Amino acid sequence: MTPDVIKSKFPQVPDRISGLIDLAYNLWWSWNPAVKMVFKQLNHQAWIDSIHNPVKMLHALPEETLVAASKNPAYLRHYDIVIAQFQYEMMHRHHWYAENYPASNGLSIAYFSAEYGIHHSLPFYAGGLGFLAGDHLKESSDLGLPLVAVGFMYSEGYLHQHIGPDGWQQDIKEILDRDAAPINRVLYNHENQLVVRVPFIDPPIFVAVWKVDVGNIPLYLLDTDIVENDPANRSITYRLYTGDNEQRLKQEIVLGIGGSYVLDVLGIRPSVIHLNEGHPAFALLERIRENILDKYSYTEASQRVQDTTIFTTHTPVPAGHDAFPYPLMDKYFKDYYPLLGISRETFLSLGHSPGDSRNLFNMTAFALKMSTFKNGVSRRHGEVARSMWRPLFPEVPEDEIPIHHITNGIHVPTWLDPKMQLLLNRYFSPSCPQWLEKHDNQVLWEMISEIPDDELWAVHLQLKRKLVNRIREHKRRRWVGENADPLNVISGGALLDPYALTIGFARRFSTYKRADLIFHDIERLKKIVNNPWKPIQIIFAGKAHPADDEGKRIIQNVYKYALQQDFGGRIAFVEDYGEQMAQYLVHGVDVWLNNPLPPLEACGTSGMKASLNGVLHMSVLDGWWPEAYNGKNGWVFGEVATDRNHDRQDAEQLYELLERDVAPLYYMHSDDGVPHMWVKMMKEAIKCTAPRFSAKRMVKEYVRNGYIPTLNNADRYRKRG
Repeated sequence: MTPDVIKSKFPQVPDRISGLIDLAYNLWWSWNPAVKMVFKQLNHQAWIDSIHNPVKMLHALPEETLVAASKNPAYLRHYDIVIAQFQYEMMHRHHWYAENYPASNGLSIAYFSAEYGIHHSLPFYAGGLGFLAGDHLKESSDLGLPLVAVGFMYSEGYLHQHIGPDGWQQDIKEILDRDAAPINRVLYNHENQLVVRVPFIDPPIFVAVWKVDVGNIPLYLLDTDIVENDPANRSITYRLYTGDNEQRLKQEIVLGIGGSYVLDVLGIRPSVIHLNEGHPAFALLERIRENILDKYSYTEASQRVQDTTIFTTHTPVPAGHDAFPYPLMDKYFKDYYPLLGISRETFLSLGHSPGDSRNLFNMTAFALKMSTFKNGVSRRHGEVARSMWRPLFPEVPEDEIPIHHITNGIHVPTWLDPKMQLLLNRYFSPSCPQWLEKHDNQVLWEMISEIPDDELWAVHLQLKRKLVNRIREHKRRRWVGENADPLNVISGGALLDPYALTIGFARRFSTYKRADLIFHDIERLKKIVNNPWKPIQIIFAGKAHPADDEGKRIIQNVYKYALQQDFGGRIAFVEDYGEQMAQYLVHGVDVWLNNPLPPLEACGTSGMKASLNGVLHMSVLDGWWPEAYNGKNGWVFGEVATDRNHDRQDAEQLYELLERDVAPLYYMHSDDGVPHMWVKMMKEAIKCTAPRFSAKRMVKEYVRNGYIPTLNNADRYRKRG
């Protein structure tokens, strides 16, 4: 959509501050606190009512408010600084990537993912995979990578969670208001939205194309909810991760083949493809077909694609990898086999997983075979992935199987609380004014010892009060505006104490994550929670997949425990967990609890977000924690073995930790009211997490280990012709 078309949607915005429109449509503002302030200063209440969505806010603001701002010298000073910074960032690519890899100029990367968690105004995510993808794009923009991204525009993709009186999760569908979101139609001939037919798939499937600007990274989203499609195909992009196998296959055809073809129509021919999980792996087929059109044989074409493909797997559970029956593959690909110049048998063998006797096309097996660099998302997950996929490499010793690991990282500017950032500015900036841009430097974080304990503790308590107030206010509004059930108000955290030791457990409610582990011995837990001198409270949040009744039952059990008077209101289940509530939780609790069944946690970035803000991590040794734990930045409990049920042993170790170590340390206050030993651990947690588990470190590793070698391969092919 052209700038003039976009600006015509906001006739009430004066020319003097019309830069707000461009700014609102680029998610760059979402990870820059000073930029958010330029919207917040227009009208604080409107900012809150829009749920921090500047596009929605600009639509709602009356003209007189905007005119007044355009004549306010104090506001204009701030506005001009922000707009100048924004324009500089968008127009200049003198970033880390260009400075370090000038020889790669002209070569580009396409990043494919089924979900993106960038901001709650664009609810195209389900959980950790999406937020990892969103953080990858943000950091790629900060570092100046030549990257373009492809995903889905889910019109009904986001489900809000409501807990009924019986504790059962109810899924409330949200229809995306596209005109009130920072997303634009990609236009054809400057007039009509671009609509593309997915190549050679029958019955025909058409996609409309949308664009999101994530800093300097364009994210193209595919939408089948258009009149050109029949009703069955319109619903392909309604929602994320449908349980219907055929619909899932069509989604992955649209994402992979359709997404690759859309880039070609837009004149974008990436040098390298990065697949974030197996869902978009069909993009490789389309790349092979494009190479065959350039007169290469299938063997040559497939080798070129393999040498320029990167694949990241996130799933340590065999059942979590998509696989489709051969008859279903025939239904949609019977006309595609001949285009590649191969037989049906050869085609289907691409997705065959040795050792699996079922006639299934496995998307992860296909992606592993067809990529030159493949990785898990933590050191432990790399080990698990090598063991899981050993049948693909029968002649290779397990520790030499070419599945590497690049541990996930979080985008520090997004997940570091602004108040915490202001505190760090005060002590870091005199020595290193650009410290936030260099936050992956381990040495830099030694300066955290210079922050007085009382100041760090005061900021933490402020964030904790903010969390509790946010939960209480949400329940008050539900009580007043929606006539909420009184029990729901109580169970949702209305009785939380902002001064009690607070444990947070927030993630998807899948059975392997064992959200109810801490309730293994109810009577013992009641004694711990209700200790008159060292009370503990626990905040739970998270959704179960709509089709996961076992996960919903765990939520129901937690809800019922929260209602028991014997717990004194110190157990809370906060419904409708999303990106905004995640920010409050990872900033405001004291301890982040993580107890999945090992080795089923691939990484666990929520714990990184909490530790970045000084929240102490208490976890089993799975995912990222074996790399991070040093004995001074949190706690470890639980058994590593998975060949038997060890819930009882894990729960007992958890109780003992809480009684013996965690609660006494938290309540060990000095005469100045500060728990100095606790704050010492907070500093250690921040110091260990910020540089090593940042998206900046992660993306740089992808560049060094994955992108540059594959881009070099692409460059050789380009020169060879």
